[in-house]
Amino acid sequence: MSDVTIELTADNFDSEVLQSDTPVLVDFWAEWCAPCRMVAPTLEEIATTYAGTVKVGKLDVDSHGEVAARYSVRGIPTLLLFSNGEVREQIVGASSKDTLVRMIEKVVPPVV
Repeated sequence: MSDVTIELTADNFDSEVLQSDTPVLVDFWAEWCAPCRMVAPTLEEIATTYAGTVKVGKLDVDSHGEVAARYSVRGIPTLLLFSNGEVREQIVGASSKDTLVRMIEKVVPPVV
């Protein structure tokens, strides 16, 4: 993980995501997944841009498959945007920064 993204696990998922006061963009990923590695720099940019407004977290599906199963994650990367403990938006597959920003801006106001 980096300074701007958080590592999510089965142990901290509920507290970091479901009980969060701010929306959380969760990246379900795996180390071996090339599309996951492709989208990682974009997620870092989004985490920096939306710091304080949206949290960005990464959950390794190989290590925490039970959480991925809870949200029916069948392909990676899967990006789920949580707000008030509920999934508000979902994207499966590597996506452009513009697509991810549009998804986020359905839940939070645009960053100026």
